Amino acid sequence: MSATVTIPSRFNGPLDSGNGGYCSGVVASLVEGPAVVSLRSPVPLDRPLDVVAEDDGTVRALDDETLVAEAKPAAAVDLGVPAAVAPAAAQAAMERYRGLQDGPFCRCFVCGLARDDSLGVFAGQVEGRDMVASTWTPPAWAADDRGAVRPEVVWSVLDCPTYFAAHLGEELSLSFLVRFAVRIDAPVVAGREHVVIAWPVEAEGRKRRAGSAVLSAEGETLAVADALLVEARA
Repeated sequence: MSATVTIPSRFNGPLDSGNGGYCSGVVASLVEGPAVVSLRSPVPLDRPLDVVAEDDGTVRALDDETLVAEAKPAAAVDLGVPAAVAPAAAQAAMERYRGLQDGPFCRCFVCGLARDDSLGVFAGQVEGRDMVASTWTPPAWAADDRGAVRPEVVWSVLDCPTYFAAHLGEELSLSFLVRFAVRIDAPVVAGREHVVIAWPVEAEGRKRRAGSAVLSAEGETLAVADALLVEARA
């Protein structure tokens, strides 16, 4: 396969590069079956990236000679999901959201406070639990003609909360998604209220691993993610 893929500027995470979850979902869609995506460098916006497929099923996205992202076939995500969070508890948790009005992620299309067209996933700590949560009602533009939210958007909302989950009880550090895998079990329907949760899994040095999930308002698990973030070097 020889083709290109472009990430529109509206789908930024950091100010000048693509949202990690969105970009991972786009590249993962080029792999047959479940995939794990590694982000190797910031994903440029509004610029075609060369897509190269290898015989082993690996797909790479390159900006000239720079490897931007790599998706490999992988087993489906097998990560236990904590007990569900009710919408009312998730709404209360949003009041404890630690996102900022300025800084490198303030205009993220998923969780940015400095733009009025973000997806509004503002995950804060759930009272009495070691996890974060937010309600989320997907807009119509995020869905296909059957009303199901497109996979790359599901990947997006599963990304951002992992950052806050990975820093529960700690100062927020400048950290970036470097590896991401998602399993979608059932359609996420536009126009319906959902709950997005995330929880810490493990940490070692500059590396932090967290899980996340999209739940129906009734508590059914619709999608699950396994994220690895790395803190930027000082």
